[in-house]
Amino acid sequence: MDVTGAIVTGGIVAQFECALTNLLTAIDAAGGQPEHLVKATIYIVDVPAYRAAGREIGGVWRRLVGRDYPAMAGIGVARLWDEEALVEIEGTAVLP
Repeated sequence: MDVTGAIVTGGIVAQFECALTNLLTAIDAAGGQPEHLVKATIYIVDVPAYRAAGREIGGVWRRLVGRDYPAMAGIGVARLWDEEALVEIEGTAVLP
């Protein structure tokens, strides 16, 4: 979802970028930086599509977060709250 609450169109990569941006915005609002993200759980409706877009998704991650990765898990789910949502990211940050 974007800041208006609308689901982003453009597929799984666009939704991943939006979800990651939202997470980083929340971390920033708490006084943190991307490097403070220590754990991320990615909920994925279509795991094969996510895997197929892995190179693009990795590029989004590196552009927004950098080359370091926290502990991560990808979990396939039947659906998310909004029926049009393809991916959601839950994160834990440890702030100094």
